Amino acid sequence: MKKKRKLSLTRKRAIAGLLFISPWFIGFLIFYVRSLVMAVTFSLSKMEMGAVGYTLEYTGLENLIYAFRVHGSFKQVLTTSVMNMLVDVPLITFFSLFMAMLLNRKFKGRGLVRAIFFLPIILNGDAITEAIQLAEKMMNGGVATQAAEITASSSGMLAFDIDYLISTFMNLGIPVKLLDYIAQAVDRINTIISASGVQIIIFIAALQSIPGSLYEVSRIEGATAYETFWKVTFPMVMPHIITNIVYTIVDAFSKSEIVDLAYDVMFSEKNFGLGSVMTLVSTIITCGILVIIVGLIQKRTFYYN
Repeated sequence: MKKKRKLSLTRKRAIAGLLFISPWFIGFLIFYVRSLVMAVTFSLSKMEMGAVGYTLEYTGLENLIYAFRVHGSFKQVLTTSVMNMLVDVPLITFFSLFMAMLLNRKFKGRGLVRAIFFLPIILNGDAITEAIQLAEKMMNGGVATQAAEITASSSGMLAFDIDYLISTFMNLGIPVKLLDYIAQAVDRINTIISASGVQIIIFIAALQSIPGSLYEVSRIEGATAYETFWKVTFPMVMPHIITNIVYTIVDAFSKSEIVDLAYDVMFSEKNFGLGSVMTLVSTIITCGILVIIVGLIQKRTFYYN
């Protein structure tokens, strides 16, 4: 009798990975591929609504040309959305890693502090947002107005001349591009903090999965905390950095102004062809950014088995 061929550990892991993503892949084929085909069809056509349904008239690249040459705000909104994404992604990633390292330490009230950092994710839900907006309307002229007055007065007291601060750093020889990046980061600090909840949790899980023996060896060898971070911690969390970058880019794209613009064009102006073009162009650019960034990081990623 022939002996049964045993699967290697690598093959078993590959099969387990395929089984793990199979529900997502089936949903992708059933729901997303059909929507993608319809979006491409709409982008190449002009849709006319009738009493019963709609009819499509093939127009080729007319909608694409109109979006880039005629539409008043598409290119500006698209550029702004991409630039905001490129500014936010590294800041959110490294801020999340920094906070995860702090929250991974043992201290009193650690669970409460972790919950506080995850609260923005819960509060950003549509149901919570609508409830807060409804509460603000119900409090019209009451506490909400007083809070707004307090915020306005406190912001006026805390204001300072940012141009003077930037000019001071320029005199010290700091590059202008670096100062512009820092200024944009400070201006978007609220967005960065509110968008870092999921990434912090992923990094905490990554830090807790690092074997303690690696840190013991680094201490025995006399490595400093700085050397331990770059030689042990950072390489071990690199796979999760890729995960967080992908999540952050997709999340930033889904909440960007270009998505709102495409939605308004499609459902307010009833121009489904132009709206589909805007959606496809922004999706292609986002996928291109993902491929480039992940490809560059993947070459320097260490996987611990």
